[in-house]
Amino acid sequence: MIRVLSVDDHPLLREGIAALIGHQTDMQIVAEASNGREALELFRKHRPDITLMDLQMPEMSGIDAMSSIRGEFPDARIIVLTTYAGDVQISRALKAGARAYLLKGSLRKELLETIRAVHAGQKRLSSEAAAEIAEHAADDALTPREIDVLRLIAGGNANKEIAAQLSLTEETVKSHVRNLLGKLGANDRTHAVAIGVKRGIIDL
Repeated sequence: MIRVLSVDDHPLLREGIAALIGHQTDMQIVAEASNGREALELFRKHRPDITLMDLQMPEMSGIDAMSSIRGEFPDARIIVLTTYAGDVQISRALKAGARAYLLKGSLRKELLETIRAVHAGQKRLSSEAAAEIAEHAADDALTPREIDVLRLIAGGNANKEIAAQLSLTEETVKSHVRNLLGKLGANDRTHAVAIGVKRGIIDL
């Protein structure tokens, strides 16, 4: 019997997953959590075979929860279930130890098969996630400073305000903005923010 821990802050989604798994003879839900902190506590208590992890949750994000769980239990098998298909977000999840990355839209088609595959030791990426990774594989990554600048642009700050907050000259900020627009292939600041959010480089 494959024992599953389901982690998501939306009760309806957890109900849907429980219903799907409830019809299977080879798996069962052993616990449900609504945020990352609960997930860690319930993992310690139940030691599930598979954990289904949402990424965007209150109190503790899915990435932080995965890192904490894997820190204590290196063999934990975690499947990310999310609405986000940004390549940076996917890479971050895989680095944190996710064995599979599924989009919530494809749950009905792919969830059960993915649980069995990961339980058997395999890794899985949904086709959308794989396409995102492939599309941006050759892109230059933004530097941590460029990400800071992009985050502040998203907050509606002008170059002068960004310079003050990051203790940089306005000229340096302009240079960072030019670089990040080029790397993201963005036409302007608003476009850069939209791309940054879509790819999971920043959250709004």
